[in-house]
This record gives sequence, structure tokens and C-alpha cells, in this order.
Amino acid sequence: MDLVSGASLRLLFLSLVLVQIPVQTLSSSVTYKQTENKPPPRSADVALHYNTYLQQVVQYLEKDPHFREKLRTVNATDIQDGSLSQELDFVHHSIRTKLDELKREEITRLRMLLKAKRDLKLKKGKGQFRDHQALLKHFDHMDFTNPHGFEVEDLDRLIKAATKDLQTVDEQQHAAFKRYEMLKEHERRERLKNMTLEEKEREERQYQEKREKHSKHPKLNHPGSEDQLKEVWHETDGLDEADFNPKTFFRLHDTNQDGYLDKDELEALFTRELAKAYDPENEEDDMMEMEEERLRMREVVMTEVDTDADQIISEQEFMEHTKRQEFHKNEEWETVDHEPFFTDAEMREFEEHLMKQMEQHETDTEQLERQKHELEEKQKQLDAQKQQLEQAWSQFDKLKEKREPGDEHHEEEAVHESSPKPHHS
Repeated sequence: MDLVSGASLRLLFLSLVLVQIPVQTLSSSVTYKQTENKPPPRSADVALHYNTYLQQVVQYLEKDPHFREKLRTVNATDIQDGSLSQELDFVHHSIRTKLDELKREEITRLRMLLKAKRDLKLKKGKGQFRDHQALLKHFDHMDFTNPHGFEVEDLDRLIKAATKDLQTVDEQQHAAFKRYEMLKEHERRERLKNMTLEEKEREERQYQEKREKHSKHPKLNHPGSEDQLKEVWHETDGLDEADFNPKTFFRLHDTNQDGYLDKDELEALFTRELAKAYDPENEEDDMMEMEEERLRMREVVMTEVDTDADQIISEQEFMEHTKRQEFHKNEEWETVDHEPFFTDAEMREFEEHLMKQMEQHETDTEQLERQKHELEEKQKQLDAQKQQLEQAWSQFDKLKEKREPGDEHHEEEAVHESSPKPHHS
């Protein structure tokens, strides 16, 4: 089972069910007392541009008793072969009516976005969008062949588009982190170029001291190991380590009580562990590296515990994991800075790309400066013309004031005398 099928399984139709999503992302866990006063539910943001539409669809589908029951037993096969989408035929007509309305609103939103994009390109002089329908095809989550009704095809498209898009979220985060680290290194190298030999030696010495200081943190437990979970149980949940109970632990940290640990609930378990190596008050500790660390921890646990690869951990999977020999081992976790973030080749390519961007930026800046100069010159010309007109108008007003009464009459006679006489044959 691949990540695409897994990400769609219950992540979309259980974790996104709005009446069941009190996801707690900032705290590392909850105590018994905290479970009695849970925070109000909030919407899950899955980083999709059609996230609102997706949530609204799930919200209405979850209101239908038949579909709600189907969600409880859905599996990856049902997602892959479209069986879940076929269940839409059994949804109550009132729900279908609401879904029809949602689809029309989403189409209207997309058309407005496309029109705005087209108008923007026209203003920039980069061509026109001649085929409006071709643009609509870029939005794979929507079936535009029937713009009025929400059908099985719409639900199937929405599920497949969301699963495909969710598959790339973590990959994009890893790539963004690598770019961040390369840019940080590039800026450091640029600073060194402008330093004297003595300044460079001092800068390098301070740099190595910070790295060494950061590395001198307490041992990090392997994420998902018995020692790591027991530490959360004792230090965060405030319970006696001798009373550690895996089933109770799971249900304590299943904060929305849907029977699964999703990525947010899982990552919350690592907050205390990460605090051993990353302190926002220490300049040698980079919080961007901490978030990359959190993501890698979650991926490792998913690999070791999530046996059906649906990107959420069921209670059964969790209990089976605690019975394995690996659970009782505790190999020290190596932080992200243990190995280089990028290769020399990647750094060279990155700096070459930056250089091209800088050159393009300089070219654009020069062009803008020329345009600015031209506009300033035109403005000066317009100001001069305006001044001439104002002077002419002022002279005209002065001449008009000097005219004596009756001048208009004499001028009219003069005009009449000077007019050509009609010729009679």
C-alpha cells in the first residue's frame, strides 16, 4: 500500500470530519484532568488550496447516517477502487442538495481566480488565455462537465486530488528546509569574503564553538521507543513511570478520541524530546532545524509502527508495536545536523542559481530605473506644459479684465464687416 492510498484513508475522512477534530498541536500531551475540558474543535489545515471546499464536503457527508457509518469501516481498497465514492448514491437528497450548492460556489470561486489570473497576464502583456476551458482543467479536484450537480465523479476526483497533493507535503517541507540551510551557508560565506584574515579566523572559531555547544545536549531517545514514551508519561502526563500502560497512554494522546494517532497527535509526543536539543533562547539552536527534526521523528515512527501505511496509527498497530523487541531498545537519536544537509554539488548548483537570480534582479532593477527616469522626464514635460497653460490662461484673464464695456458690440460689427459677402449669379 503506497502513501497515496494511505494519506486518503482516514486522514481525509476521519481526521477531517469537523465534528471530531479537536486536534491539539502545541501541547505535547494531555493529562487526565485535561481530557475533561478539551479545547473546542478546529478545522484541520492540510495545506491544499481547496481545503475549505474539502472540509465542507466532508462536513455534509458526515451528517448522513449511512455515509457516516461507511467512514467507520473504510479501508484503502475502498479508496483505490472508488467504492467509497459510489456510496454517494445512497446519501440523503437534502445532503446532495447542499453538495450541489457547494460545488456551484467552488466553480464560481475558481472562475473568478482564473479571470483574475487572465486579466493579470493581459496587463503584463504576456499573452491571452484563448481557451478558458483549458485553464479549468488545471483544477483536478473539480469536475466541470456538470457545473450544477455534485455526483460520484466529483467525490472521486476530490479524494484522488487530495491524496495526490498530500503526498508531496512532507517532501516539500524537506526541500524547503534544505534550501533554507543552503541559503544560510551561502550568506555565511558571503560575509567571510568581506572580512580580513583575522576577522575570518575569529568568525570561523565562533562558528565552530556554536556548533560544538549545540551538540552538547542530553541524549535524545529514539522516537516511539519505550523510554521515550515513558518519559512523556512521567514528565508531561505527571504519572508514575512504574504504572506505564501502553493502552492508557494511547488513549490519553488520542486527543480527538477517533481511535487513531494522526500526524499532529504523534508530533506532539516529541515536543519534550526536542526541547533537550533546541532552546529558542540559545542562539546556537535553530528552530527551523527543530521542526525538520520533528518531521523526521514522525516519519520514523510511521515507518516502524504504521504497518498498513495509511499515515495514521491505530490502537491495534500501537499495541502490536509495544510488544516487539525493538520497542524496548533505545538507540540514541541522531539529530539532523549529524550529517551534512546538502552535498557540495548541490551547494554549487544552488549558488549558481542564486547568481542568475541576482543578475536577473539587477537587470530588472536597471530597467525599472530607466522606466522611472523616463516617467520623471515625462512628468517634467507635463509640468512645464501645465505651467505654460496656466500662464496663458492668466494672461487671457488679465486681457479680459481690461476690456471696456461695449467692446463686444464693436468686435461683433468688425467681425460682421470682415465676413465675405454672398455672391449672386
